[in-house]
Amino acid sequence: MLTLHVAEHSPEAAVLIDGASVAAVGPYERLAAAAPGARVRSWPGILLPGLLNPYAPELLEATYHPDPRESDTLGSAPLTGERAQALFRGDPSRLGASARRGVQRMLAHGTVAVAGDLRTRTAADVVRRAGLAVGRRPPRLPGPPSLSPTPLILMPPLAPGSPARFAVFDVATREDLVKRGASTCVATVIEGRLVHRSR
Repeated sequence: MLTLHVAEHSPEAAVLIDGASVAAVGPYERLAAAAPGARVRSWPGILLPGLLNPYAPELLEATYHPDPRESDTLGSAPLTGERAQALFRGDPSRLGASARRGVQRMLAHGTVAVAGDLRTRTAADVVRRAGLAVGRRPPRLPGPPSLSPTPLILMPPLAPGSPARFAVFDVATREDLVKRGASTCVATVIEGRLVHRSR
């Protein structure tokens, strides 16, 4: 089934997807006319190819993302350092559950690819199952590990035939995205599937 994604502030960069692949990229009117039967998903903000987060090991293996049911004892903020490692040592099964929650947080920040050498099969499997692409870690990292690194690392432009991976951010321009960060993400699509939606 064809799906046409368009964002309010970037109608010239609409994306028509067919299954897990990009069928076409271009102005919304042209794509809508070429595929009149496509389901249309309209979003606020701008549609971009999504982000690469270079901190996969730090965020998925060295950070514990608490389960909401643990908020009374652990809080809701990610835990790092010795506290996180003590939790993993005390119950190794926590690594997989934490990595899954970490990936969900990445998806909620427009991440469609990760980089960094994952040392555990558990975290690598979580990344693979989520459909995240694995890219090359830049030689110079953009700062401390974060779900919204500064500067943000944008993926290459979408093209027909490429995997349908992209994100939509509720901002008016790319400059606004840089200022406000990746927490403005309203939708993330991976392999044609809507894997995050905030509204």
